[in-house]
Formats: sequence, structure tokens, C-alpha cells
Amino acid sequence: MNSKLLIRKTFSFLSLIFLFPSCHVARYFWWNFADINDYKKFPYLEIHKGGQTYEFSKAPDNFEFFIPEKYNPDKKRTDFDSFLEKHKTVAFLIISNDSIIYENYFAGYSDTSLLPCFSVAKAFVSTLVGIAIDEGYIKSTEQSITDFIPELTDPGFQKVTIADLLNMRSGIKFNEGYISPFAEMAKYYYGKNLIKYIKKLKIREEPDLHYDYISVNTLLLSLAIERATGMKSSEYLQNKIWQHAGMEHDASWNVDSKKHQTLKAFCCINAWARDFARFGRLYLNKGKYKNKQIVPEKWVEISTSIINDSRDSQGYPYTYHWRVLENGAFFAKGILGQYIFVYPEKNLIFVRLGKKYAGIDWADLFLELSKQL
Repeated sequence: MNSKLLIRKTFSFLSLIFLFPSCHVARYFWWNFADINDYKKFPYLEIHKGGQTYEFSKAPDNFEFFIPEKYNPDKKRTDFDSFLEKHKTVAFLIISNDSIIYENYFAGYSDTSLLPCFSVAKAFVSTLVGIAIDEGYIKSTEQSITDFIPELTDPGFQKVTIADLLNMRSGIKFNEGYISPFAEMAKYYYGKNLIKYIKKLKIREEPDLHYDYISVNTLLLSLAIERATGMKSSEYLQNKIWQHAGMEHDASWNVDSKKHQTLKAFCCINAWARDFARFGRLYLNKGKYKNKQIVPEKWVEISTSIINDSRDSQGYPYTYHWRVLENGAFFAKGILGQYIFVYPEKNLIFVRLGKKYAGIDWADLFLELSKQL
């Protein structure tokens, strides 16, 4: 592209943004596909840590992993660090029996870098739902979403339950497409008034018939939490988890706009890699931190069990915003290959944060790496 054409395109995009500041399409074209720096582009609410930090023990040196043969068939690459870096990783942690046996950062990132988790945030929202039920704010997973969000005017919403939303079986008509500026997902990600958008939602089919991964489900769950508890989901996360699970740093959660401050609950929690690992540890320990039950144990158990025929695009079973494996391992993942992966049988936690998936099934790689321990 020559310089004059580039200038014209830049001017056109800037004109769209300044002339139509509320237009998500203009922001989509300017920012384009989601990237690791998106948390800097949107306003946010803060999530403050508590007074005590849980410290993982640290091995003197990183454990020397070798690249599994299926990911290195020609055996040309032998260095694990360079493998991770080549495949667009910025943070990678492996924790065994509460000890960090591997930790590395790439592309200028470090252990004090704030990093987005994208759809890993859905697992946090699920956790808050479980706590809200345990505290009596929400009656049960069978309660209708319309009890909390009367703005959902399509009569079909009366049949949609909290469980339907958690399992991505709501039957809501929604285009999750990430590559079109005209799909609903682009509007919800780049738009500035999420409450306005949900008022137009329609039902496509009866709930609990089919699995359909749509991020609006998580947004509705977050709004239900807020209406039930009387506090922002970010504040509820702060009060119930972040200040009581040994988190080391403050975190943040992006919102749609400074004016409306509706949390982009389907994504956009930003934290340090080790704090994401601490959340994984909370689930590894069945919701308990030290001697305190932070997340109801029964909620952890059902969230990490296969309870229906829901399968994600890679074929992984899906329960309550977690992927669950037959061997008992479970994980949350985000669009650029963000992962919190927990393997209870081997007492392992993996955290991977990156710029792209880079052609790797990271959940499968974690299982392959676990064989080396």
C-alpha cells in the first residue's frame, strides 16, 4: 500500500470514529480483530486485592520440558522456550503441588504485566453465580433470567433459566461471529451501550435443545448477579474472591463506556498471570482457600463434571462455562489462546496467555506435558 492510499484510509477511519463516536462498526474497522492490547482501549472498573498474598513456592530453575513429538514431528526444534515464543505465547506457567516448576514470559512481558484473559472471564462469572446462589441472592440455577432482567421482552425468555445460560443452551438468537463488523458480537465487544442492545434480543428456539456458544449468555448472567446482589460483578468478584484467595495484584474489568459502565462480562478481566493461576488453584482445592470455603464445593463439583451433550468447537464437553475432560481435568479458555487448565489427578495448574492460538491445541499440549512429570 502506497503512503497516499494509507493516509486516505487512515483519514477515512478517523472520520468515521469522530463523526460517529458511538458506532461500533467504525471502531471495528479501526481496531479490527481482538488483540492482546485491547484492555488499554476500553474503560474499566478496578478490582482490589486483599491484605494477604498466597505465595507459590518456586523451583530454583525451570523444569526442562521437551516438546511432545506430535508438536515437533520433524524434531527440528528442541528448545521448549523457543517453541512457546514461536507460537505467540507471552506468559506460561506450570504449577505442580503448589510449586512453580516452569514460568517464563516472552515478547517483553514479565511476571508483573497486566494481561487480558478474554473468555476465561466466563469462568469467573460462573463462579460468581454459584456464590450468589449459595448466599441466597439467586434461588437456583432453574430460576428464569426474566426475574432479573425484565427488559428481555420476547415471551420466550421466560423459559430461559440460569442453567441454560451457563451451559450455552439458551436458544437466544445471536451471531457470535468474530470476523464480521455486522455480527452481534462486534456490536457487543465494541459498542458503548450493552443494556440498549439486550433489549432487542430474540429467542431462536426453545432452551436446552442445543449447545450454541454465544457470549451474550454470560452478559445476561452478570446482569442477573448485579440485579440480585445490588453490586457490580467486579465488586462482587473483588469482595468474594479477589480479596480472599491470596491474589497478589489488583485487577481490572473493562466496561462498555464511561457513561454506562456495563461490564463486558463475556471477556475482559485483566490480571497478572500468577493471579490467574491462583484462581485455578481455588478450583483445584474444591473452592477452598486455606480453611475458608470461598466457592461452594458442590458448585465446583458440578462445574467440573460432564452433565450434558454440550461440546465446544473442538469437541470438548462444556459445563457451566468450563470445558471438562473425561480424566477429570478442566479448563477455561479465551479467544487468543488464554488458558487456565487444572488437572486434579496430577495436582497441576497450567496458565498460558498469548497473542494467538498459533495453530496449537493448548489443552492437548498441557496433557502431553503432564506425562513428563
